[in-house]
Order: sequence, then C-alpha cells, then structure tokens
Amino acid sequence: MKVTYYGHSCFAVEAAGRRLLFDPFVSANELASGIDVEHIGADYIFLSHGHADHVADAVAIALWTKAQVLCNFELSLWLAKQGVKNVLAMNHGGTARLEVGKAKMVPAVHSSSLPDGSYGGNPCGWVITASEGNFYYAGDTALTTDMKIIGETTQLRFAALPIGDTFTMGVDDAVVAAEWVGCSHVLGVHYDTSPPIRIDARAALERFARAGKTLHLVPIGGSVNL
Repeated sequence: MKVTYYGHSCFAVEAAGRRLLFDPFVSANELASGIDVEHIGADYIFLSHGHADHVADAVAIALWTKAQVLCNFELSLWLAKQGVKNVLAMNHGGTARLEVGKAKMVPAVHSSSLPDGSYGGNPCGWVITASEGNFYYAGDTALTTDMKIIGETTQLRFAALPIGDTFTMGVDDAVVAAEWVGCSHVLGVHYDTSPPIRIDARAALERFARAGKTLHLVPIGGSVNL
C-alpha cells in the first residue's frame, strides 16, 4: 500500500482504489508549508480525536472532496455544525463496512476537546482491514495493553504510532507497542512539529532496529510503500 505523509499525524493510504486520509492538520503546520491542502484528495477521512492539531483541515477537505468522515459521536455533531453532512458517527468497538474493507474504532489513552473548547468525546485509534493488507493507526495515545488484543486478532502490514513523547508515547513505548500489535514496520507520527515533541531521528531509527523492527520517518510530502 502507498502511504503519503503530510506531517504531524496526517497521512494518506491508498487501498482498493480509494484514498484514506487520517487526522488532517496541514495548513497550520509550519513544517508542512510546502503542501497545498487543496491538492490533498480523500474518499474517507478518519479522525482520532478533536484536538486542533488533528482536525484543523478536516472540514475544508471534507467539503471539497465530499469524502465520508468517520469519527466519534461528539465530533460528528461538531462537523455537522460546520456543514459537513457525509459523516459516520461511531464509538469504541464499532466496525464500519466500507468499499475498501472494514474500519474498526479502538481505544486510545489521551484527552479530547474541540477547537471551540467543547467536549470532543473519547479519543480513538483505527484498525483498517483491506484486501491489500491491514494496518493500525494508534492516534494520540499512551502505551496500553489494549494493543495486545489487536496483535492477537489482526495480522498487520504496518502500524502508524506516535513517537514524539510528552503528549503521547515516546520511542521506547512505541517499540513495545509495535511488539504487542505484532508489527515489524512502523510509520512514525506525531513528532518534530513543536519543541516538546522533537526527537533524535537517528537514535529512534537505531532503537527500532535493535528491536528487529523498521521505523519509517517519511519526509513531509513523501511516500513509502508498506
């Protein structure tokens, strides 16, 4: 599957002829200034929680692409107020049947509020099951033993895990998470955007390598096949 990274926790996956976009935060990210948001296409948009650094461009992209947005119930209400109509509200444990396969909402340990300060519902991650392969996006989360369930029930091609520490898992916990979900390839997300989450990239790559795993730190705007 082709994976394109747009900075912070925003990335797109091409599967079954469809484009799945996760947590669009581009226009307000100085590191992604070279990305034209209007050129980011999507058939589905997945949101992990309501913080601005995960939903800043969600409304705009949803409106011009007509993509279906999958998110928790509280986020769906907020999106409706912004004029987004093609929304599927879900909650933890729910599974959506899509053209690409299935999307299951799974727990994440974090907080969630919306840009207007209102309650953003429970944060989540996503397990996507597709014909080309399955993958897991953890969202913003601490290390949690719930991840072991994913490893026991789903064979993954890759996992997108936060590695920036401070607000989420750091590199060491992400290595454990990769082990628990049974995945050898990890797309690093939620790092370098601001000083509290800057990482030592070389040390991170070496830490994963010592564990027998590959950490992919994709340049913003770049793509990798996973």
